[in-house]
Amino acid sequence: MDLAFNFSLTDPAIWGGLFALIAMEIVLGIDNVVFISLIIAKMDDKRREFARKLGLSLALIMRIVLLLGIGWVIGLKQTVFSLFDNHFSWRDIILIGGGLFLLAKATQEIHNDIEGDAKHDVGVSRFFILVIFQIILVDLVFSVDSIITAIGMTDHVEIMIVAVIVAVIVMYFASKQISTFIELHPSTKIIALAFLLLVGAALIAEGFQVHIPKGYIYFAMGYAAFIEYLNIRRTQKKS
Repeated sequence: MDLAFNFSLTDPAIWGGLFALIAMEIVLGIDNVVFISLIIAKMDDKRREFARKLGLSLALIMRIVLLLGIGWVIGLKQTVFSLFDNHFSWRDIILIGGGLFLLAKATQEIHNDIEGDAKHDVGVSRFFILVIFQIILVDLVFSVDSIITAIGMTDHVEIMIVAVIVAVIVMYFASKQISTFIELHPSTKIIALAFLLLVGAALIAEGFQVHIPKGYIYFAMGYAAFIEYLNIRRTQKKS
């Protein structure tokens, strides 16, 4: 993997690779954005904004650190152990663990939202620390998935870093808009949680070397979001 800044800015292939990477990083960052938007929803405005900035800053830092340690990231794909003729690497373990966490977290949030058991006396500071810990955990999972995918698209780490920075900036503004929309339309929270359930299942499948094209997941959730948008418009016209 080439770590030197030895490319020409006039090379169309470089710009094509950069734009492709930016688009890919934004798409892969949707999962990250939705999770952060949901998990900070219960905070007050001041802590919510701080948690959003911290979460996405950590996502940026983790991705850049992983890119600079590209050899270590590539090593994550080496087999650690085998079970029933299935070979598992550290990447697979991270994806499976992250997928299980997303399934558990999304299920818990759906339960709390429907059953009304969301209030727990854990203290503001402890709740804030718990939220930040969960953001760090999910940032790590999505960062590993994002960087390993990016490695196959270009040999220039510096191009990947630029793409990641641009994508995280887009993610920041998207996160704010998504959080505001969910706050104004609470019914969309269930759709977002269902999206995380699908993402969690896809991560687990990926960990078991079963690839589920994310386009299917994004299409399903995009269609569900469109139907919910029509429902919201219909409700607004009636009121």
